[in-house]
Amino acid sequence: MSDVTHRGRMTFGHGTAMYVGAVLGTGVIALPALAAEAAGPASLLAWLALVLLSAPLAGTFAALGARHPDAGGVSTYARLAFGEHAAAVVGWCFYFAVPPGAAAAALFGGAYVSAALGGGTTTTTVTAAGLMVVVTAANAVGLQVSGKLQFALAGLLVLLLLVSVGLSLPHADMGNLEPFAPHGWTAIGSAAALLVWSFAGWEAITHLAGEFRRPQRDLPRATAAAVTIVGVLYLLVAFATVAVLGSGAARTSAPLGELMAIGLGGNARWLAAAAAVLLTLGAMNAYYAGAAKLGAALGRDGALPGRLAEGSVAGEVPRRSLAVNSAMSFAALVVVVATGVGSRPLVLLTTGSFVAVYAIGVAAAIKLLPRRSLGRATAIAALVAVVALLLMSGVYLLWPLVVTGAALLYVRLDRRRRRTAEQGQPEGVAELST
Repeated sequence: MSDVTHRGRMTFGHGTAMYVGAVLGTGVIALPALAAEAAGPASLLAWLALVLLSAPLAGTFAALGARHPDAGGVSTYARLAFGEHAAAVVGWCFYFAVPPGAAAAALFGGAYVSAALGGGTTTTTVTAAGLMVVVTAANAVGLQVSGKLQFALAGLLVLLLLVSVGLSLPHADMGNLEPFAPHGWTAIGSAAALLVWSFAGWEAITHLAGEFRRPQRDLPRATAAAVTIVGVLYLLVAFATVAVLGSGAARTSAPLGELMAIGLGGNARWLAAAAAVLLTLGAMNAYYAGAAKLGAALGRDGALPGRLAEGSVAGEVPRRSLAVNSAMSFAALVVVVATGVGSRPLVLLTTGSFVAVYAIGVAAAIKLLPRRSLGRATAIAALVAVVALLLMSGVYLLWPLVVTGAALLYVRLDRRRRRTAEQGQPEGVAELST
């Protein structure tokens, strides 16, 4: 396939930054400690498995994005492979998973700021709302601004993580790795289940594939670079958390802050808050950009109201879709704060939806990508990752099933509405409208 230049402006650097921000996200804030609590030092094996499984999954979506650069992302691949109904299901699962995920991510960042300021729920909520406003405004101005913001955030994020690990590693004690599996080897599976949240992100940038100047060249390169960067950073942070903090790793909610405090001797709460804000902004920025483009594509394809179609073309800003996504994110935040249920249900609902997207996306890749191509071989390998994720999701797959039913009902009603409208027109006009 020729390397065609598109209207988009995203470069290899911007794409890599988007990936790094989307995948690292808020997972690195607390999950190293949570995984250590579940499996002790053996949680490092769960992290390693995560990194190894990420590579074929990321490669699969990169191959699809390079071959079919469209704002619909996985929804477009599902339509090409299995038809309109599958496209609607995938699109809805992703589009309606971003708001609860964004609310959860914003609350994670807000909790760190609240800890630094000594505030409570009000500080957490106000900070979370502020983060939502920032990423909404950045994407409303245009993806070029959003891409520059993401590039800066990713650079600061990588630097922050490297500094926290580099300065703390001299304090590592290999004795902290013993006993290696204090809760038994089966606990590695429990730790891996917690890390599913960190798995999300490789599919998000497919919605922005059309925004690359040269998607056939730059998207696979950005994916490879991001897989390497993310994998190394995850493993470094996880190892430092266990080797430096020891048994204390299971008791801290701010492992990065603790690592930097040990290395620099500063206030862990402020350092953790800075890390959390950077990570949260990066993840939310990437997902808001991807979801806005997807919503516009779904409006264009009839899977959502046509008024959202504005901005589906590469280079345009999907402000209506962005506004809907932002409004739903604020609604999710209000519900969580009002009910006091916490962010855990949001995380699990989001994860279940993304797993459904992965399953259909990988199946589409196996059907669409050329036989004997590297991309198709990668997609077959990615089946292992998808099966593992399905097993880990369990009961939380019920949410994407509900969304699936709603998507199919919408498509059915929309088609009935169109047929009714056509039947009410003169014969010649009805023919022209089909």
